[in-house]
Amino acid sequence: MDETQCIVCGTKAAPAPLYRGIVRCPTCGYVSADMRLTDEELFALYNEQFFTGAEFSDYAADERFFRKNFRLRFRELKKFIAPARHRHLLEIGSAYGFFLDEVRQEFASVEGIDITDAGVAHARARFNLNVVQADFLAHDYGAQKFDVVCLWDTIEHLRAPHLYLEKIAAHTERGALLTITTGDVASLNARLRGKQWRMIHPPTHLHYFAPETLARLLERYGFEVIYNRYCGFYRSLGNVAYNIFVLRWQRPGFFRQLERTGLTKFGFYLNLYDIMYVIARRR
Repeated sequence: MDETQCIVCGTKAAPAPLYRGIVRCPTCGYVSADMRLTDEELFALYNEQFFTGAEFSDYAADERFFRKNFRLRFRELKKFIAPARHRHLLEIGSAYGFFLDEVRQEFASVEGIDITDAGVAHARARFNLNVVQADFLAHDYGAQKFDVVCLWDTIEHLRAPHLYLEKIAAHTERGALLTITTGDVASLNARLRGKQWRMIHPPTHLHYFAPETLARLLERYGFEVIYNRYCGFYRSLGNVAYNIFVLRWQRPGFFRQLERTGLTKFGFYLNLYDIMYVIARRR
């Protein structure tokens, strides 16, 4: 596909400005960051500091909250899994391996792929997981096929999500399941917040889908959406405060004061009805 074409509908019509640095396809409404990153530039964003300062205050410290989220997500996914059919799972963007460790007993095999040194090292050393450090598009899976492929909070980070879906389609067969969680740019919260919506922060978030545009993109590569709901999430107060005080407001002193109280260790559940949980089936 030509880089000037919309990845969702294929039009070559020039995208229209939506917010500063954010554009929207005038034909289908797909929203994206108005930037062209090389693979090298994109991968450089996901260095060790990504998990300990650049995007999260301390990813490993919030393990129990991530595991709660993954248990909730898998509870829904399990409703669509046929144990005799869905035996081999791949997670793209497996980070520290928390999800794979949660579900490893549910499948004949689980494996992950991630571009981060820290994530892959943690998943291997702590959980002895089969995780490779590589770019999914460049990694050679040979003739290997997967029955379940998961992209948890990942598709918005990818330089070329359509190419990921094309490759996923090549490594799945009819009846395989694909799961995606990502922000819904058409949600009420996103529309009310506008350019201040928390999911809009390029260059790490490059793509902003709505239910219609994501379904249309999946359809292009042979996947039919069979489930789409808003999902809530558990977060530590520390993670939320870090995102607000440090990343958004640039006031690290406020965060350090809160951290000293010990309150940052506590967590809560929240559903802002702006995160889509999509399950699609390979046709």
